[in-house]
Amino acid sequence: MCHKGTPRCFALVLGLLVGLFAAASLSRAQSRPVEWRRIGNAAVEVSLASLATGPVASVWYSPDGARLFALTNTGKLFATSDFETWKVAGADAAQPPPVDSVAVADGPESALKVRRQGGRLYAIGEYAYRSDDGGGNWTNLTRYQGSSLLGAGLLDLAVSPQNPDEVIVAARTGVWRSVDGGLSWSGLNESLPNLPVDRILSLPAGRRGLRIDAGNFSELEWIPGEKQAWRPDGNAEVTREAELRRALAQALRATVTAVAASGDTVYAGASDGRVWVSPDSGKSWLDFRLPDSGPVERFWVDAKDPRIALAALGARPPSAAPGSRAPQVIRTLNAGAFWDDLSANLPDAAAHGVAADRASGALYVATDAGIFTSSADLTALAPPGPWSLVSGNLPTAPAMDVRLDLEGNRLYAALAGFGVYEAIAPHRSRDPRVVSAADYRARSAAPGALLSVLGAKIEAAHAGDVTVPVLAASGAESQIQIPFEARGNSVALALDESAGVRITVPVQLETVAPAIFVDHDGAPLLVDADSGMLLDAAAPAHAGSLIQVLATGLGRVNPDWPTGLAAPLEHPPAVAAQVNAVLGGQPVVVTRAVLAPGYIGFDLVEVQLPKIVDYGSVELYLQVDGHESNRVQIYIEP
Repeated sequence: MCHKGTPRCFALVLGLLVGLFAAASLSRAQSRPVEWRRIGNAAVEVSLASLATGPVASVWYSPDGARLFALTNTGKLFATSDFETWKVAGADAAQPPPVDSVAVADGPESALKVRRQGGRLYAIGEYAYRSDDGGGNWTNLTRYQGSSLLGAGLLDLAVSPQNPDEVIVAARTGVWRSVDGGLSWSGLNESLPNLPVDRILSLPAGRRGLRIDAGNFSELEWIPGEKQAWRPDGNAEVTREAELRRALAQALRATVTAVAASGDTVYAGASDGRVWVSPDSGKSWLDFRLPDSGPVERFWVDAKDPRIALAALGARPPSAAPGSRAPQVIRTLNAGAFWDDLSANLPDAAAHGVAADRASGALYVATDAGIFTSSADLTALAPPGPWSLVSGNLPTAPAMDVRLDLEGNRLYAALAGFGVYEAIAPHRSRDPRVVSAADYRARSAAPGALLSVLGAKIEAAHAGDVTVPVLAASGAESQIQIPFEARGNSVALALDESAGVRITVPVQLETVAPAIFVDHDGAPLLVDADSGMLLDAAAPAHAGSLIQVLATGLGRVNPDWPTGLAAPLEHPPAVAAQVNAVLGGQPVVVTRAVLAPGYIGFDLVEVQLPKIVDYGSVELYLQVDGHESNRVQIYIEP
C-alpha cells in the first residue's frame, strides 16, 4: 500500500512536479522563448447535449462529404475530417454552397433557414426541425422541457452530401452533429479553439480557480483540478461592472467602456478615448483625452498607490487623422491630472489589456498582434524602453487580456478562441525572485524547504560557509534546498548564475514554514494513499479514506537527514514539529508526517478523512507548530 512508503505513491505526480519546475522565462544572458502552459481548454459545461464553445456563424461540408468546415464569429475557418480534431483550414478549403432557396409555406416558425437533402428537409429557427414530406409536417429535434438541447441562438445548418441522416447545426454554443436524422446530438466542440474569452477576471487563489469573462457565457471558472471544461461561475462581477458602467455613463454623459476602482479613486474610460478620474468616489472628476484615441478597454491601477495607473486603448477611430499614430498604452502618475503615451514602438494594433509590476517597472500589453513587454519607471515621467514580443509557444491569435499575479511572478494571457495561458513572468530574468517552490509565493523558509529562484539559472549556492544544493536549473527557474542545519532568523543566500553573476538574497528563516504544493492552475498535489491516484475535481477523495498531502517547509526531521539527499523509500525520517490538518474548518487526524520517500525537499503528510464529512469542494490546510500553510481545495464524495 502507498502509505507504507512505496514509490508508486508518487508515480502519477512525477510529471506534475517536473512541470512545476519547467523552463518558462528568459535567461539574463540571452533571450529565450517563454514556455507557456495552458490553463483549461476551449470547452464549456452548460448542461447541453455535450460540451459547448463559442458562437459559430456557418458550417458546410466539402462536396464529397469527407470534411466539415466551421467559420467562427471571429472570422477563423476550421476544418475536421474525423469529427474530433479541428485544424485551421488551408488554401484548399471548400467554399460554402449557395444558400438553398427552399420555400416552406407552413413552417413551424415564421422565419427558418432550410436545407434540403433528397426528399428530406432540415430547418433551424429557435429549434432544429426535420420534415420528411416536403415541409407538410415537421418534427422538433431539439426541444426538451421548454428549452433547446443545443442552447439558444441556432445560426446555420448543413447536411452531409453522402448521408441524409447526418446533419450539422452551428449555434452560439458551437457545432453540433447528429447521425440519426436529429434524434440524438453530440457536440464537436472539445478541440475547437473558439472560447469567447474577453478578459481575465481573477487568478487562481485558495478556494477559487481562474475566472474569465466569456461573452455570451458571462463568467466562467476553471476549477482547480478540473479536467473537462470551464463552468459557469455564480459570482456576478460582470453584471456588477456593467451596472457601474451604466451609472457612470449617465453621470459622465458618455459611453463608458472600462472602469476600475481602488479605495476612493475611480477610473472610467469611454468609447471615444476620454478618461475620467475621481479621487473622491465620484463626487468630482478630472477628464483627459489624447488625440486620435481609440476606446479605453482596460485599466491597471497600482494596488499600493491608486494615483499610478495605465490604460489600454483599442483600435484607431475612423475619425483619426490620416497617417497619425493612435495611442495604445497611456500612463498617469497623478490620478489623471496628466497622461503620457507609452506606446513607443508597439505595432499599430488595438490594445485590449495591460499589466505592470511596479517594483521592477515591467510592463505588459495584450494586443491584436500578441503580448508585448517593456519596462518603465512607474514613479517618474520617463519614456519606456522598447517593446518586444513575448515569444514562445502561444498560438497565433489576438491577445484579449494580460495579468500578473500579486507578486509579479506569473504572467497570464487570454487569447481569443484559445483560452488562457500562464508562464513565469519574463521580467524575472532581469529581476530574479526567490519563492516557495510549492506555490511560487514569497514566504519565509524553513530548514529543509524547497525554494525556486525565478528568472535565473543557478550553478552554485551557499549560505555562509554551507553549500546549498542546486537540485535543478534552467534559464527560467532553479530549485534549491535550504540546509537542514540552517539556524537563526534569516539566511543570506549567495547564488551564482551561469552567466557569471552572483546574486545575494536574504531569506527570512522560521523553524517551520509549511506550504502545500499546487500546480499552475491552483490544483493541490494530493494522493489517495491506497490507490496512488492523484486526487482532483475529476477524481475526488472518498469519505473515510487516507490521503497524502505533498508539502514543503515542515522543518527538521528525526532522525536527522542530509540536505540534498533523497529520502529513503522505507522508514523515511519523521517531521519533528507537531503537524495538524484542518478540513472544512474542523481538525482531522494526521496519521504521519515524514519526508516524501524518494524525493528531496518534499514532505508527506497523511490525513485520515472522517467517515462523515461535507461533500463537494472542501478547504484543507496544515498547521505546523502554529504556522498555517496555504489553503487548498479537496473534492470529496461519499
